Amino acid sequence: MSTITLKRTGREMPLVGFGTWKVRFLARYNNTAVKAGYRLLDGAGDYGNEKEVGEGVRRAIDEGIVKREDLFITSKLWNTFHDKERVEQLARKQLADWGLEYFDLFLIHFPISLEYVDPAHRYPPEWWGDDKQVHLGKATIQETWTEMEKLVDIGLAKNIGVSNFQPQLILDVLRYARYEPQVLQVEIHPYNSQSQLVDFCKVHGIAVTAYSSLGPQGYIEIAMDKSLPSLFSQKVLLRWSTQRGIAVIPKTEYPEYLQQNLDNLQFMLTDEEMKAINGLNVNVRLNDPALIDARLAIFA
Repeated sequence: MSTITLKRTGREMPLVGFGTWKVRFLARYNNTAVKAGYRLLDGAGDYGNEKEVGEGVRRAIDEGIVKREDLFITSKLWNTFHDKERVEQLARKQLADWGLEYFDLFLIHFPISLEYVDPAHRYPPEWWGDDKQVHLGKATIQETWTEMEKLVDIGLAKNIGVSNFQPQLILDVLRYARYEPQVLQVEIHPYNSQSQLVDFCKVHGIAVTAYSSLGPQGYIEIAMDKSLPSLFSQKVLLRWSTQRGIAVIPKTEYPEYLQQNLDNLQFMLTDEEMKAINGLNVNVRLNDPALIDARLAIFA
């Protein structure tokens, strides 16, 4: 399995992982993914399925398919838990849901602070309060990042990073960070190639993971595809990213696609093919919080 070496720790992060957003029957499919050879598993508290994902991981370990140290497990801190007294609280809850002692990578899911919602009341809390309105919180990114660093200090996370951040915010984090972000996870597909952002991360030694690598194909079922045509095969779309040194985390509920997605590493696109796919970029975002509330226009 091809990997990306993380700058601070030297940890090897697989170039192809198994994404768990919107995947049903996760305990079964997660176990199947590990059997197929996946070692990077990508989750998040907001997905509402970490207990199921963790069950699949425990089953794979118990069956002797893999050891914990062979896996690279990523999760993310949701927006309602950015306050300094909430970060460790939620990390411990999420680890308990997975049945783990540590995450290999823990990310700030969005650079957005929302008002706290007690997990005992509603979990995951999503974007809204009980009144179905968005309530902004007061935590700064520096406050939250400082608490993320403490997770490293106490062994709950081996690496920390960010998701859905733009360069100006990353530069700000770099000014005060004790532990620099090791990974940026962000939407990348041919309609939103984010070449300048990828180059920025390379200069600063930050690994990049792409979500929504398949573009509109991943959003059709929830009516967020913006009516864009789906182009190319899954393997070509994934290879376009991995050939750029970008990790991918495609999800699938079909066992036959698990191996196909891994197999994107077994061929090379020509320079002409890469150039043609790059030319499709129109800076279209499929995942934009501004569609929920104009105050959340983090990509403006």
